Amino acid sequence: MIATLLFLLGSAADPLALGASRIELDIDGVKLEVYAHKPKDWDGERMLMVFHGVNRNADEYRDHAVGMGERFHMLVVAPRFDAERFPSRAYQRGGILKEDGTAADAKDWTYAYVPKIARAIREREAKPGMKHWLIGHSAGGQFCVRMAAFQDTGAERIVAANAGSALFPARDAEFGYGFGKLPEVLSSDDVLKRYLAAPLTLYLGTADDHEDEWLDTSAPAMAQGPGRLQRNRAAFAAGEALAREKGWPFAWRKVEALGVGHDHEKMFDHEQAGVALFGIPEKSAKKP
Repeated sequence: MIATLLFLLGSAADPLALGASRIELDIDGVKLEVYAHKPKDWDGERMLMVFHGVNRNADEYRDHAVGMGERFHMLVVAPRFDAERFPSRAYQRGGILKEDGTAADAKDWTYAYVPKIARAIREREAKPGMKHWLIGHSAGGQFCVRMAAFQDTGAERIVAANAGSALFPARDAEFGYGFGKLPEVLSSDDVLKRYLAAPLTLYLGTADDHEDEWLDTSAPAMAQGPGRLQRNRAAFAAGEALAREKGWPFAWRKVEALGVGHDHEKMFDHEQAGVALFGIPEKSAKKP
């Protein structure tokens, strides 16, 4: 009761409208567009944050995630990270490094916006106990998988779908592909251990196994495999092997959507989406 009252007092905006909406959030002085969808029978318990691909089309990602919102009774929230302020260094790679390659302050990471966005939505909805899940596809999958390594998001599960390159839990590949050339504070064994213990799902379309116009074909990326499927399968196997070798907890999950290529809409609509998010078949993941 007290927590809810505090959230109400701290909120300067009305709750989100039913159905589709667009709002602007001020996060520490940075204005972000956020596209949302609230199911008509939403009970206030679950939020799904959706992260767009390289086209920065958060509105379309929101639209294509409506099915998940309706199926799983989740408020869909899709923030837009524009290319002007958030180029690949700051989006796909989270802004953990400055333009000169030195470490950025953790408060300045793009990843740091995520728990703040979640809190802002909770405040608007006066739902301090609302749990949240994260899902990103393609460039958004890269954002999610690297975020799992460095940021405490507070999420129940972080789903990286069809990420174009994988973050291997190793220091023999440069950052973006591994933890090489990062400062010790971002690449120590403690960091790797936390990464393997993160609630991360690699959600993979089994037909996303070949080169296309968007695939990273740089040498370090191709060393991971010829397609997104192979790269992420290899990263999962590497994480599992390292955890076993070190005796560390391993909380990752690998879920595959049979026959799906590099298509976020089909990945979101697939019955395996419920397994990716909740670890159980979709029928069980649905709320009555």
